Amino acid sequence: MLIRASLHRDFKISTIDDRLYSAFIEHMGRAIYSGIYEPGHPEADSNGFRLDVLELVRALNIPAIRYPGGNFVSAYRWEDGVGPKDQRPVRLDLAWRSKETNQVGINEFAQWAEMAGIDMMLAVNLGSRGLEDARNFAEYVLHPSGTYWSDLRRSHDVNKPYDVRMWCLGNEMDGPWQVGQKNAREYGHLANETSKALKAINGNIEAIVCGSSNDEMPTYPDWEREVLEECYENVDYISLHKYFGNSSNDTLNYFGKIEETGRYIQAIGGVIDFVKAKKRAKNDIYICFDEWNVWYHQREEDSRRWQTWDWPEAPDLLEEDYNFEDALFVAGLLNEFIRRSDRVRIACIAQLVNVIAPIRAEKGGIAWCQTIYYPYQFASLYGRGVALNVSVDGPTYDCSVADDVNYLDVAAVHDEKSEKVTLFLVNRHLEETADLDLSLYGFDAARVIEHKVMEGFDLRETNGPNKPSAVSPFDGVGVGVEGCQVRGKLSPLSYHVVRLDVGRGARS
Repeated sequence: MLIRASLHRDFKISTIDDRLYSAFIEHMGRAIYSGIYEPGHPEADSNGFRLDVLELVRALNIPAIRYPGGNFVSAYRWEDGVGPKDQRPVRLDLAWRSKETNQVGINEFAQWAEMAGIDMMLAVNLGSRGLEDARNFAEYVLHPSGTYWSDLRRSHDVNKPYDVRMWCLGNEMDGPWQVGQKNAREYGHLANETSKALKAINGNIEAIVCGSSNDEMPTYPDWEREVLEECYENVDYISLHKYFGNSSNDTLNYFGKIEETGRYIQAIGGVIDFVKAKKRAKNDIYICFDEWNVWYHQREEDSRRWQTWDWPEAPDLLEEDYNFEDALFVAGLLNEFIRRSDRVRIACIAQLVNVIAPIRAEKGGIAWCQTIYYPYQFASLYGRGVALNVSVDGPTYDCSVADDVNYLDVAAVHDEKSEKVTLFLVNRHLEETADLDLSLYGFDAARVIEHKVMEGFDLRETNGPNKPSAVSPFDGVGVGVEGCQVRGKLSPLSYHVVRLDVGRGARS
């Protein structure tokens, strides 16, 4: 299967926002408790944070993390999670029918985020609460001192305010499952007024308004239009959520859902442009794809479980075992985010630990990387810089969700400072090797400095506590540069990260 492709250093899509590789963690299942926080664990520090988990998190170089929800936030009282731990109330979490002990709140999470080197993206409760609560929370977090809420924070031994720029205005407010669901006009007005209040506290705030919960909602995409018509001039991003699966056991159709996601992004981009033109607005709004991941292995079973169980604390919930097929899918989806980085500035894998997550941790036991950890890590480490437009000429296929899908999925990023180009390649073909012939234009020379590959695994192979590295990347062979042509053979169902030196080192 011959694949011809080309890229030019001047044919740029966008400078990628580092926050494209962000994450999300919610008070849900074991994401917080026995995920990042487990006092008494052999790997826990004096504050109860698991250092083995923290090490795996740090290796991802995550720029930002969304917290504390998710559905959880729509009935959350943030005040319950501050002050002396022995005085914090236990509450019912209406989102996941469990008990919340509030032993981790904003200050503990901020401490963990600082240890991990990650900026916080905070969500406010616009479900059961509203503008006044959001304003108080922001004052507690952002204001230096001399007011009730800032001085309360200082009394909790946090003298300096947190530098939190990103604020999510609720979560999935169109969803009937949401505590405090609202219609588009009602929510858009509330979001507008809340954003104004938050920005009055700190003018550097970036406000993220809720888009549709997914692109299958009956109100999509009218929801986005109506919401933005209410708040366009006072917000900075609109959120998109989408989860993926292969319940039909059709691998090529599964991969085709990446093209479907591209259409989703394109459609919301069109809505943004429409509202901007209608309102004669001067500001631009971008997309924050702040929930995305594979979620189907345990979804139906867990849905039955959590709706009937008797309010447990930190129960096992949505603990997906990701396989090699899922890793290939995640690699392709990250490629799509790179290709759409002119629209998508922030994206958050959902979630980070235990709950539909790249990292798993046994209670009292070990932590390990799931298969999807590796493409997420490679994109975060090497997908920063300028996204280049790649032209691909090769065989395609049709499936139920998309037509004319390229068997070879390619994204390219040029780090102009280090003079490196990274190619992210997925051969989606079930049986055929791809003979790659990729032309580099605008570069004097190039040489391969690193080639990592994931290939040869059974599609259903997973990692686990007894086989933590069963599916993991290794050094690739057979891809090289002749002049300014990248040539090589890519095995069927394989993922490749090829890093090129295109600077002086390539000419020496």
